Amino acid sequence: MRKKDPAPSAPEAPKLARRHQNKHSHIKSGRTIGERREHVETASERLAARKKVKKRQNLRIIITVVGFIIVGVAVVLLLTKVLSQREVNEVETAPTTVVKTYKPSIEIIDENAAGGITTRMSEYIGKLESDFRERNYTPIKAVIPAGSIREVDFYLEGVPGYIKTTIDRGTGVTAEDADRMLRYLTLNEVSEFTYIDVRIDGKAYYK
Repeated sequence: MRKKDPAPSAPEAPKLARRHQNKHSHIKSGRTIGERREHVETASERLAARKKVKKRQNLRIIITVVGFIIVGVAVVLLLTKVLSQREVNEVETAPTTVVKTYKPSIEIIDENAAGGITTRMSEYIGKLESDFRERNYTPIKAVIPAGSIREVDFYLEGVPGYIKTTIDRGTGVTAEDADRMLRYLTLNEVSEFTYIDVRIDGKAYYK
């Protein structure tokens, strides 16, 4: 009598590989190859996108810096042009200083033996002559007395005496003092005098 075949045993369940046994595997537990490729592509796209953003930021910075440089150069050029034009206008509109020379038109008598009238003396006589004419006086002649190189005696038309002056005083104040003294004498009915001395500032004498 044959023995009965043993009943077939149930198939054994597959054993899961341990983690340390699966560390060299390219297929991770619970993931497919397509998922891994998708993950790699997504990371690459993100990296490329970040690079693009960074390039755009760098480009914007460069454009901004260049723009500031261009504006700065333009401002400097504009200011330089304005200042240059202003200097040109100031030079063009600056009043020209004209040094007027005075030449006497009246007779000049030098009583000094050496003779010869200096340029300063001649210019002084011409300027004082002009100042007297501005005050409605008519100079006739100028005398440089003997022994003096600074005194000049002016003779005016219609005035009985002469006016003692010195080249050390300004001609304007000299003519003003002489005019004030002449009006004072006229007001006090002094019609005869030898001279009026206006060689000292703030003082006048007559004889």
